[in-house]
Amino acid sequence: MAWIESLQKAIDYMEEHLLDDLTIENISKQANSSVFHFQRTFAILTDISVGDYIRRRRLTLAAHELSRTNCKIIDLAFKYGYDTPEAFSKAFRRQHGVSPSGARKYNGKLKSYNRLVIQVSLKGADPMQYKVVEKDGFQIVGIKREFSLCNEENLVGIPKMWSEVTTDGTSDILIKSNNDQLKGLLGVCVDKSDSKSEHMDYWIATAHDGDTPVGLLKLDIPASKWAIFEVHGPMPDAMPKVWKQIFSEWFPSSGYEFAGTPELEVYTDGDVSAPDYYSEIWIPVK
Repeated sequence: MAWIESLQKAIDYMEEHLLDDLTIENISKQANSSVFHFQRTFAILTDISVGDYIRRRRLTLAAHELSRTNCKIIDLAFKYGYDTPEAFSKAFRRQHGVSPSGARKYNGKLKSYNRLVIQVSLKGADPMQYKVVEKDGFQIVGIKREFSLCNEENLVGIPKMWSEVTTDGTSDILIKSNNDQLKGLLGVCVDKSDSKSEHMDYWIATAHDGDTPVGLLKLDIPASKWAIFEVHGPMPDAMPKVWKQIFSEWFPSSGYEFAGTPELEVYTDGDVSAPDYYSEIWIPVK
């Protein structure tokens, strides 16, 4: 449960510094986590990004202050991190559905996002089907892109990357390159975030032996102990549901921790929109 306490410590840090210039690097340090793992854990457990949480909380506090005091809108804009009153008003209307001046006149309802408290379930209502196996290292080939974690570029860029791969013929090349030892297309997350970098590499790849096909790159996946989780159901909903169970139910009670090496999502052949579509999540653990 220590990692849950660390996550809550990071949330408390955000709350205590909402009016400061918060960075994802400093926030993740409070949880003793890399930027990559903190950002993803937070998003999976809360269904929002770190940036969205901070923005929602600031605009919630701004609305409270606006309706209870006589402070100027321009002063509130600067106080809650906006460069101009126009930018503040646009964000305020997007969240609350009413302008700052309208909120001051009590013209419309305001939307309040409360401070988060992380809670987990140690016993899930739905059983999780998984196995822990040890596997020798193996090679994958595919395409790679680097994404920034500071502005949560990865959350937007990875879905676009998959869309491109499935429409430009790259997925067909990868399928033909598969060695049948680990069937399907792989989504591979490589954490590069440390004191010198706030980036991650994302690969769309396949298991492959021998020479690297023209136009593709190679990555060696180290020998690992893997927790392999079954995912049943159509994309894109089935995979996030199992990830949430892993973080909220399995990790707190399993005694395992992330090993820090690349993690895999395995997408098998078939109709990804079918109700019985089968895929897997592979997490290296220690």
